[in-house]
Amino acid sequence: MTYSQPELAEAKRQIASTLHKLQETVKTLEAKEQPSRYKSQITLAKRRLEAFTIALVLIEEKQADPD
Repeated sequence: MTYSQPELAEAKRQIASTLHKLQETVKTLEAKEQPSRYKSQITLAKRRLEAFTIALVLIEEKQADPD
């Protein structure tokens, strides 16, 4: 599937925003009095961080080499 440069730029902006929110969520959950109670939420947020980071890198690669 082919995406335009503006579509890629908007996707990148949205993913970057979500990444920031997820990072803040992880910080908040880990700072709780009993972070072990939030282990599953922390794990899920960290996995999503990694997935969105990969997506961001792939978008940046596509922007650099649009073929």
